[in-house]
Order: sequence, then C-alpha cells, then structure tokens
Amino acid sequence: MREIEVIAPNLKHSLSGVTTTVIRLLPIQEKLIGIRATGPGLPADIPHIRLWKVPFLSRKTRRVWHARRNTEMLMGLALKSLLRCNFKLLFTSAAQRDHSGFTKWLIMKMDALIATTPQAASFLEHPSTVIMHGVNTKLFHPAHDKPTLRNKLGLPDGTLIGCFGRIRPQKGVDLLVDAAIDVLPNYPDAQIVFTGRATREFEAFQREQEAKLETAGLSDRVHFLGERPWDEIVETYRALDLFVAPARHEGFGLTPLEAMASGVPAIACHGVGAFSAQIEDGMTGRLIEKDDAAALADALQDMLSDPDKLKAAGRAARTHVEQNFRIESEAQAIVGVYRALLDAP
Repeated sequence: MREIEVIAPNLKHSLSGVTTTVIRLLPIQEKLIGIRATGPGLPADIPHIRLWKVPFLSRKTRRVWHARRNTEMLMGLALKSLLRCNFKLLFTSAAQRDHSGFTKWLIMKMDALIATTPQAASFLEHPSTVIMHGVNTKLFHPAHDKPTLRNKLGLPDGTLIGCFGRIRPQKGVDLLVDAAIDVLPNYPDAQIVFTGRATREFEAFQREQEAKLETAGLSDRVHFLGERPWDEIVETYRALDLFVAPARHEGFGLTPLEAMASGVPAIACHGVGAFSAQIEDGMTGRLIEKDDAAALADALQDMLSDPDKLKAAGRAARTHVEQNFRIESEAQAIVGVYRALLDAP
C-alpha cells in the first residue's frame, strides 16, 4: 500500500455532488498517488483513513489536504496551523458567484486552488488551475438490455425522462413539472422520474409540484422516487431515453455528462454550471435559456417528436463524452497539482 501523500476529506453524511466527486475520482487517483479519503458517507471500498487518525500522521512527510467545502478548508487550516500537521492546503471551487467574506478569507489561506470552470476561476480572485470534471466511461455506459434493466429497477416502460438531484427550486424541478404538464399529454407513453430527496425546508415545494401534476391528471406519469442508492442511480441513467437538468444555479453540474456517457441525450440550460461546454446543441441534446419553462417544453417537444433523432443523439452523446470528458484526464490533471505542491521548495 502506498504511503499517504494526499487526504481528500468528505465532511458530509448525505450524498451530494462533492461526495460523488470524491467517490468517482479516488479509485483512479489511487493508482497514481497515495491518496485516502476521510469522513462519513463514503462507500467501504473507497481508500480511507479514519478522521481521528489524521492528526497523528508523521510530521516528517509532507501531504496535501484537498478540501472542496468551507468546513474542509477550515479543518485543514486547523490541522496545519494549530496541530502543526505537515500539510499543503488545496481547495477546489465550483461556485460561479461571489464568495462570502469568510470563504474569501479561507481561500486566501490555501496554498493552491483548482476551479472546475473558467467562470468559477474568475470569482476566486487568486491564481488557480482550471480542471473540468470528467466521467468514468466504464461505470457510466449504455444499457445492453434496457427493458430488463427497467424491470429490475421497477421503472415504467415507454419513453422515460429523468431528472436527478435534490428536490428544490434551485434545481428547476418546478420548471420540468410545468413543461411536463404542457408536453406529456401529446406523448401518452412518456413518463418522468425524479430522484433525490426534499429536505424539510423544501417538502412543501415538492407537495406543490405533486399537486400541480394531480390537477393535470399526470400524477401517475411523473414519479418522485426519493433519494436512491448510488449504484441504483448509475443503473437508472442507463434506463432513460432522455435526461433533463433544468437547474437555475449549479456549480459544475455533472449529471448531464453522466447521462450522456450512459448513451442518453440531455437538455440543460445556457449559462448554468458547465452545461454549455458539455452539450453540443442539436447533436447530443439541447441547450435552452434558464428559468424558462416554455423553452424547456419546446426542447422536450423537439426531442420526443422524433424517436430516431432521440436515439441518434444518445449515440452522439456517448461518443462526445468519450472524446472530451473522460475522468482519467481529470484525475491526472489533479494529481499534477498534488505533485507540484508536494515537490515545491
């Protein structure tokens, strides 16, 4: 087993985009450098060190602490400054907005920065390396037998549309519900599945969407599945015919890439996350204006109206991801940043 050179903390119990990033990158990075995750909410097969053991690592060896949240930057700073751990502090930012004063102070204390998009880099106010996310094309791949897979997962037949993420206004769930009410009556075999939970703060928001669907007579065709295990989410991508990411705000937004790697075309919004860089409009899916239910309805109508076009877009999407968004390239670029920090005078 390699000596620990990098620690990637995940200080959150529930599944999130950051947690997913750690889960998908570490098995690849482990082949390139001695890296361990620490914190709760990670699968047992991820290379791991218990958090309480971190302060007792040898001070003779320099290590990188790779934070992706404020709490992780703060903990890294405490380990380095108060407990004298021999750490170089690295932060990856996906946020495309002005940071709070506290976050700016934490960022200023980091030894190096990574941004997931050029837009995110512009808000850091310090030099950074732009490394866009990639996808594990071995894990995310087209289904060999979609009907059998749907039966296994308990998913409906027909044309299946998916939208994955927390149930909240930020994710544009209401936009897809409104577009569905407009479009689904024209396509009797089309159904939509949402995965992701609504926290207590947004339970009323979910009930509001369900009430709209019931009034429209579509409650049996639009399904809120709640939070699902990660392995099931991966399989559910393959079971889809079309993916929609109608988010109003997003850091990077990995779900369209995961869908496209699974052979599923995607609809997403201009100017949100990195969606504009991910999707070739008209080839691998559609790009629409954000916060526009009518534009989303038009895109759904366009994609659903021609089954052959939908299938061709799925094939093109898979090829596009294989050529431009492989996770191996992301992992290697991040390890390059690790090496630079470890080798610095």
